[in-house]
Amino acid sequence: MRAALAVFAAASLAFVGVRSADVADARVDTVFERWNSPSTPGCAVGAAVAGTPVLAKAYGMADLEHDAKITPDTIFEAGSVSKQFTAAAVLLLAREGKLSIDDPVRKYIRELPDYGVPLTIRHMLNHTSGLRDWGSVESIAGWPRTTRAYTHDHVLEIVSHQTAVNFTPGTRWSYSNTGFNLAAIIVSRVSGKPFSDFTRERLFAPLGMTHTSWRDDHTRVLKNRAIAYSEQQNQFHTNMPFEDVYGNGGLLTTVGDLLTWNENFSTPKVGDASFVAMQQQVGRFTDGTPHGYAFGLMVTAAGGQHVVEHSGSTAGYSAHLLRLPDEKVSVAVLCNASTARATQYAHQVADLYLSKPSQTGASPARPLPKDDASVFRRVDNGEVLSNAPAGSTWTLEGNHLRVTSRYGVGEAFERVPKAVPSAADLAQLPGVYTSDDAEATLTIAVESTGDRGAGAPGVHIVAKRRPNATFALEPLYADAFNAPRLGVVIFRRDASGRVTALSVVQDRVWDLRFARSRLTDR
Repeated sequence: MRAALAVFAAASLAFVGVRSADVADARVDTVFERWNSPSTPGCAVGAAVAGTPVLAKAYGMADLEHDAKITPDTIFEAGSVSKQFTAAAVLLLAREGKLSIDDPVRKYIRELPDYGVPLTIRHMLNHTSGLRDWGSVESIAGWPRTTRAYTHDHVLEIVSHQTAVNFTPGTRWSYSNTGFNLAAIIVSRVSGKPFSDFTRERLFAPLGMTHTSWRDDHTRVLKNRAIAYSEQQNQFHTNMPFEDVYGNGGLLTTVGDLLTWNENFSTPKVGDASFVAMQQQVGRFTDGTPHGYAFGLMVTAAGGQHVVEHSGSTAGYSAHLLRLPDEKVSVAVLCNASTARATQYAHQVADLYLSKPSQTGASPARPLPKDDASVFRRVDNGEVLSNAPAGSTWTLEGNHLRVTSRYGVGEAFERVPKAVPSAADLAQLPGVYTSDDAEATLTIAVESTGDRGAGAPGVHIVAKRRPNATFALEPLYADAFNAPRLGVVIFRRDASGRVTALSVVQDRVWDLRFARSRLTDR
């Protein structure tokens, strides 16, 4: 059977002008060499050309405790690769006239506060809603994902507390799992069926994706599932998601089923040509500028290739699914180690099947200009940029830096002086700060350090959070500090110059306010 498949695959490859399957197959082993061991987790990889499977291989172990090997049919969790399935479910309902993607989200999710501006389903599916990522909010509060068993009820409750969005919907881009959780809830409310039932009946079953389901009950026993792991001090530890939250992630699937899904974009069995074209239509900001993110899909040109893809990671799982429509090449990679680089592997494998090999993955970004006396502050939210992301480009004009991601999303930064706060400067900041949005409290204190200090000899400043977390605040620029594992902390002043609040800023939460409720001496 393997020999017959190789002959058939070679003929198909020759037809579309890609490399020999035998050559590619041997080189795939090199890509996954790190995981080709009975003592490590690993990956499964599949590839198809012109709709014909040409590669199905596996490396490493699905379960280290029970010596179970990964096979091409092993089930993994796909992380944010899942988002395209949620988007497709919404688009099916829109196609039937049961909703419009330009409907306001509050038409279906009354738990969402009214922010006084239109916030639509389209905004959520394009990541232009401005909705804070609920997992990031909970991380700031001290309960990051994988530390408690969240459900969609929790998501709705967290969302209901958010008094602001990151930006006016449609004007900026910020990745938000919240939007896709709400989208899954909308599908259930509009269809009258559990989201898992709707997607099984309308997406998975028609395509023959018999190994695919949702992690809507994390206690459910699932045959042939790979256990996920993280690596700590050269030892592997289980790192499984134990939350009943899905739509943003939570898809349980195989590389073969993912390739079947990809083929639907070329030969639709679910929907039609206009339906799959709609899902791949890149979004636009309110001013008409495109940003490269479609409906649960990233669409870009890399290395001269048109690429449609999405990455994913949840707990110890890592995943990537991509298509090169012009070359009719499709690759799926699923891994069960947090240190696995599924995106890199998928692009390396895809490159093996191209008629004119080129690097389809993101090229390294040019290093930013070095300057010991200043930092680049993001104009939108106050974050500090230390390195431009891989695949991005940047231009510098005077003190203004413009960084454009490989997906066409542009961000503006300004050069500002680094801060070296004195003891008197730090003395203005201690206090107890409370956020109703995060239902959390931070205590800012100045502590003695002997001869060492963050900007002032003999003292440093910290943020404390119950029950026992302490974050050292490292000066960035005036009134702004970096707090590793927490975010950027920016102190806010009133017109008189008195500190009245602080903001915690992360990539997915731009300005989570904590009001100063009382002062402290230290």
